[in-house]
Amino acid sequence: MAFTPRVFSGIKPSGDLHLGNYLGAIRRFVPLQQTHECIYCVVDMHAITVWQEPEDLRRWTYEIAAAYIASGLDPKRSIIFNQSQVVEHAELSWIFNCVARMGWMARMTQFKDKAAEAGGENSEAISLGLFAYPSLMAADILLYKATGVPVGEDQKQHLELTRDIAKKFNHDFKKQIKAAGHEPEFFPLTEPMITGPAMRVKSLKDGTRKMSKSDASDLSTIYMLDDAALIAKKIKRATTDPAPLPETAEGLAGRPEAENLVGIYAALSGRSVDEVLSEFGGKGWGVFKPALSDLAVSVLGPIADEMRRLLADRAEMDAILRDGAERARAIAAPVMKDVRDIVGFVR
Repeated sequence: MAFTPRVFSGIKPSGDLHLGNYLGAIRRFVPLQQTHECIYCVVDMHAITVWQEPEDLRRWTYEIAAAYIASGLDPKRSIIFNQSQVVEHAELSWIFNCVARMGWMARMTQFKDKAAEAGGENSEAISLGLFAYPSLMAADILLYKATGVPVGEDQKQHLELTRDIAKKFNHDFKKQIKAAGHEPEFFPLTEPMITGPAMRVKSLKDGTRKMSKSDASDLSTIYMLDDAALIAKKIKRATTDPAPLPETAEGLAGRPEAENLVGIYAALSGRSVDEVLSEFGGKGWGVFKPALSDLAVSVLGPIADEMRRLLADRAEMDAILRDGAERARAIAAPVMKDVRDIVGFVR
């Protein structure tokens, strides 16, 4: 069966947006608007798998939506909404909970990592929602019969599980799917989308750890709403080694902080690491860090300004999210109606 080329992706509102979110996800979403029907969600239902202060959750939801738009997503071309406004996500997730198997969920490496963070040694302290997180993720994607999802390495396992759930649903209900007049592949086997080299941004204080909002040092993370002075301060104080920059990418081996800063420059400038090093190879950090600061401010500054403008107009943001939810529901509701019939629910 030929499915509409459709992309789904989302970001969880569980903290202030940072450079890693932008380079690793948001910026990669924008070009897909040219070739696909795109649905970009703020996955607020995923966020509450661990405790969130309600006011913080609301603020971060608006912040992600504003970042989507400020970074170049067009809310008239792409569908932008927050997940909790479309109740079919929760309904399909429950059905998938009954299709998926406990063993599948328990093998998810992200569950193990998040469980350790949330409950420490006491696994019984974590929420049931955290365990079932991948089932909701599968529902997010398959509710729209998305054919592609731009994913990083840390999400590939979840997408494989989404494919497993789709296969099992299609197999378990094949008789009902056929009787209802649908093609045997009711849900697509969604493919991961690789849209160029992924930039895994690391902490400015420790090049072996990813940039994170939970880092103990605020100087380790560049946030999307940081002003120019703060961005420059954080880059100036970023941890480095005493050696000058190498001439080629191979020379960055064993130098995680240098590799991180050069990688950030390359990603922000749209150049390769080797191209950056052809300009800065042999030069010291006193030359490179100011250049990186200027570049970061020139790229992030306009985005931050537009985010602030959008965030100051709550009515505009509400209208965008409401419109996106209505357009998302127009796709989701017919799919969910078919699923109810296939499963055997009386309506």
